[in-house]
Amino acid sequence: MTPKKIPVRRCVGCGEGKPKKVLLRLVRTAEGEISLDLTGRKAGRGAYLCASTACLERARKRKSLERAFGAAIPEDALVPLAEEIARAEAEAAGRPAEDADDG
Repeated sequence: MTPKKIPVRRCVGCGEGKPKKVLLRLVRTAEGEISLDLTGRKAGRGAYLCASTACLERARKRKSLERAFGAAIPEDALVPLAEEIARAEAEAAGRPAEDADDG
């Protein structure tokens, strides 16, 4: 019996290939709004990003998200995403989410 194939996706920030379940999926809907897709099933153009603020900053500086979505992304659209990533980093580090904004 062959082992089950694990889907791999590339982070638009660091460019590293990782298992799909480890990465966060961002979606640009037909209306042009950017949102975080926790289920992996939302309709729209998707891009994958590591759950780290460093990858988000790298993607923002290199305009990787704009290239992946084929549209300009306003800065205020990324603020909720940055907060969600900070929360995920805090949970992974084992500390409360309130402390994520301090560091």
